[in-house]
Amino acid sequence: MALEDSASDSVVPATSVPPSSVVTTVRGHLSLTRLQGVAGTLAAIISIGGAFGYLVPFQTKSDRGEVLAIVQEARTGKPVADATVELLTLHDLLVTTVPPAAGAGTAKTPMKEGTYRLRVVHPKYTTESRQIYVLAGQTAQIQLRLSPRPAPPPPPVVMEKPEPPANSPYENIKKLFR
Repeated sequence: MALEDSASDSVVPATSVPPSSVVTTVRGHLSLTRLQGVAGTLAAIISIGGAFGYLVPFQTKSDRGEVLAIVQEARTGKPVADATVELLTLHDLLVTTVPPAAGAGTAKTPMKEGTYRLRVVHPKYTTESRQIYVLAGQTAQIQLRLSPRPAPPPPPVVMEKPEPPANSPYENIKKLFR
């Protein structure tokens, strides 16, 4: 029983601490140096977070779509690799020239949402043009089939005027007017 008595003697009942002593305790442990340290740590966390947020962009809705032009020969369906693909405004102002993919007969580029005119030019084929509308976040796929350029017309035949015979009755009259 002696053990139990000593254990019960060591337990101190919880008493309420008066509010004035809590304020005095906090004021006693708070110094200007500690306040500056806490403010500096918070400023560093905010700065690092702001820099990280600047470097890693948020997912925002893009105002760009993609244009994919597939250029093929009309008769065979083979890709035309060296065709020039141009995107123009509706007033025929050049926006961009799209470089073709190597040997694939396709050209792909991101474009701002809007209405454009797509023109494909090749020296061996007729020029094709289409009006397209690019939607944000989507790919506008346009398939163009180029027809061979018709052969140029033959040059005009120049016929020479035949010389009149030397013993013509009008030969003497012509000599008078020369």
